[in-house]
Amino acid sequence: MKVAVKILWRTFFVALALFILVILAADWGLLGKMPSIEELQNPSASLASQVYADDGTIMGKYYLEDRLNVDYKDISPYIVQALVSTEDERFYEHNGIDSRRLATSILALGTRGGASTITMQTAKNLFTNHWDTKNFLLRSIQKLKEAIIAVKLERNFTKDEIVALYLNTVAFSDNVFGVRNASKTFFQKEPDRVNVQEAAMLVGMVNAPSLYNPRRNPKLALDRRNLVINQMARNGKIKPEEADSIKRIPNDISMYRKLDETAGLAPYFRMELGEELKKWCRVHKKNDGSSYDLYRDGLRIYTTINPRMQLYAEEAVAKHMAYMQKILNGQDNIKNGSVWKNYKNVLESAIRQSERWHNGKREGMTTEDLRQTFNVKTHMKIFAWNNNRVTDTVMTPYDSVKYCRQMLQAGFMAMDPLSGEVKAWVGGIDFKTFKFDHVNINTKRQVGSTIKPLLYSLAIEKAGFTPNSMLVDEQQNFTGYGLVPATTTTCTGNSMPMSEALALSRNCATAYLMKQLGDGGKGAKRFVDFLKDCSIQSTIPEYPSIAIGSAEISLIEMMQAYSMFPGRGYTVKPLYITRIEDKDGNTLQSFVSQRKEVISDVTAYSVISMMEEVMKNGTGRRIWNYGVEGDIAGKTGTTNDNSDAWFIGYTPQLLCGAWTGCDDRFIRFNSTDIGQGSSLALPIWAYFYAKAAADKNLVLDTKSTFAKPDVIPGEFDQDWINTLPDHIDPEGQGGNSDGVDTIPKNLKPHDIAPESQFPQETVPTRPQQTIPSKSIPPAKAQPSAPLPKAVMPKKPGR
Repeated sequence: MKVAVKILWRTFFVALALFILVILAADWGLLGKMPSIEELQNPSASLASQVYADDGTIMGKYYLEDRLNVDYKDISPYIVQALVSTEDERFYEHNGIDSRRLATSILALGTRGGASTITMQTAKNLFTNHWDTKNFLLRSIQKLKEAIIAVKLERNFTKDEIVALYLNTVAFSDNVFGVRNASKTFFQKEPDRVNVQEAAMLVGMVNAPSLYNPRRNPKLALDRRNLVINQMARNGKIKPEEADSIKRIPNDISMYRKLDETAGLAPYFRMELGEELKKWCRVHKKNDGSSYDLYRDGLRIYTTINPRMQLYAEEAVAKHMAYMQKILNGQDNIKNGSVWKNYKNVLESAIRQSERWHNGKREGMTTEDLRQTFNVKTHMKIFAWNNNRVTDTVMTPYDSVKYCRQMLQAGFMAMDPLSGEVKAWVGGIDFKTFKFDHVNINTKRQVGSTIKPLLYSLAIEKAGFTPNSMLVDEQQNFTGYGLVPATTTTCTGNSMPMSEALALSRNCATAYLMKQLGDGGKGAKRFVDFLKDCSIQSTIPEYPSIAIGSAEISLIEMMQAYSMFPGRGYTVKPLYITRIEDKDGNTLQSFVSQRKEVISDVTAYSVISMMEEVMKNGTGRRIWNYGVEGDIAGKTGTTNDNSDAWFIGYTPQLLCGAWTGCDDRFIRFNSTDIGQGSSLALPIWAYFYAKAAADKNLVLDTKSTFAKPDVIPGEFDQDWINTLPDHIDPEGQGGNSDGVDTIPKNLKPHDIAPESQFPQETVPTRPQQTIPSKSIPPAKAQPSAPLPKAVMPKKPGR
């Protein structure tokens, strides 16, 4: 017996020593990395970065785990009571490890619940890996590490701080992390405002977020919630009769709204902003020398986007594009499919880039079998012009590819021409379906006649021309380069003042002006150098044809170049970030306007005056059909075969640009009357400005005028207006610019809700709108009709 006792004691002490050694090994990091004292004192987890509009509205987030921190004082006591009652009844009594619960779990071999405390679960959420492993040895080591970290957390934090840490890091249903995001997602409430049943529903999720998801498993979620309520009553947090009454209340998730990459304000803008922010993060370092992480570090990004203007812009794009799409769909070559006759390769390429194709390849389907599936009619959801921007239908996947590629796209941007602050950004017609952005600097299209004001600026600034200078409207032969324009169809052979040539967008007169700047490629080189001074970064070939718009330039670049007109000779770089803060609110970088003088204020005002004539008496005079008023200057643009339609216009306070067209340039309107800039792009500008100017909150003064320079060489002669033709050739191509004979009379534009969706409590309100009857003011006259007020259509599901 003495020998047996000695062996027993030896075994015990050896086991105890080994256990202590294992604990020490774990603590010293020999069994895997352990957090340092600094990391324990400053715990962190992946935080979502938030994007704010200019009025503080949350526009969206960038995240791997959708989580935002909240202080203990901002958490409802019901949430804390529900959590402690359900997950760790003796939380306020133990030091991180509940010995009674641990002993019970060991004796029952884990059949009577786990031994993890709230503190241990916090340690798991913050500092350990492999917590979900099935490997018994790994899991045992992880449990030991969790216990050690839990004890250290108890030494460094109060119980209230540990509860807040846990609630900020725990996962809820629908991949939502942290109690603040969960409360905002499911109830549109801050976490300090939830009631008992809401608190119980939230706490019920943390045990098994997928299983107890109230959207997907409402019965299980309700049962789990009621179990939490029972636990609260059992622990004396609520009275039994109160618990019985609350359990009869159903779960209410009618306010559920999750903010993801598509939901939120200005999704196209946020996509481009994200790319810019990732570049910023790579070159900016934290105190520990590591780069910032957009998806983990909880940055706060403050932008210049105005929510009201953004919604108005999205409505304007939707209203006009839906209308024009109906007209395009009625075109013969679209209806019978002949538009694709010579472009089958485009469709095949689109098919092989589709999600359906990639899924089929992952499943091991052969190319032949997979291609056959595209000819089988299938139930599907496709984009449609309605408030939900989707419809259920039956069609072959092959036809759905054609359907999507035949959609007219658009890009629209509004900015302050003095500060450069971007107020609205619409990169396409529907971000969920069409991710390609048509505003950013990498998306370049032929600019057509919108390039002409820049050429005329160069001629005035550097070559001594004035708005009264006479141009000859004849085709020009450039030595070594040939004839510009390619045909004489629109050449009148007449002489005309430069102001008339711009207003009526005469290609031949513009080619004449280019030749005065230098024959051969000399004039083109001067113009390209000038465009670079205007901050246009696109590579532009030095060919004389760039005078009439053959160059491919992005919308955002054109906006910067045009800013020199209302900017009194200074271009301003579009500014869309005002500052970036870290998760604690410390400013990491502030951003200011970047202005550059390109032309004199006299030149700027001369061009403004000519561009006002474009709107009053030239290719842009249709704008007065849309209930706008005030000083407006602008220029339309249309490229060969109507592949691109442009309009860039400005007032003393606002500069806006619109581009429209199909991504495949061979899909276009056959009629220039319909496909030109004044028909396809200008109305977007007009719809937007009518609403923005009517909104008193935006303080846009329609009575403001363009600032005149102190010294003006003399007002230019406008006698040419007396001979203004009844019909104006669109962009120098011939035809009826008013398009009244070609627009179907049975089609009317209709309001469609904006694409942006964000929490209801942050949606700006807007007054009622009515559009006055259409009328074109006489030459030199301004419209006198009262400006209508604006209204936001009901959002889907409201």
